[in-house]
Amino acid sequence: MHFVIYCLDKPDHLQVRMDNRPAHVEYLKAHADKIVAAGPMLTDDGEDMTGSTLLMEFNDRAEAEDWAANDPYAKAGLFASVDIRAWKKVFPAD
Repeated sequence: MHFVIYCLDKPDHLQVRMDNRPAHVEYLKAHADKIVAAGPMLTDDGEDMTGSTLLMEFNDRAEAEDWAANDPYAKAGLFASVDIRAWKKVFPAD
């Protein structure tokens, strides 16, 4: 089942993001088989990262929640909010 994990950074936490980015990237690499798409959200000028959006494949919500809670960014207290939603691909058709 697909899940969207939508994370917003706390204000003025760019340094927390940068300090924990290597561990976060390694976490993603270790779970690459679950990633459909992933990347940072940006300010309108594209200069700074403000959050993360991940489209992931998990067996159920509990697995998605566990994965999100163990992300190094989450453990470092980067996020002001994390929203996890089940998602269904409709277009483009496979």
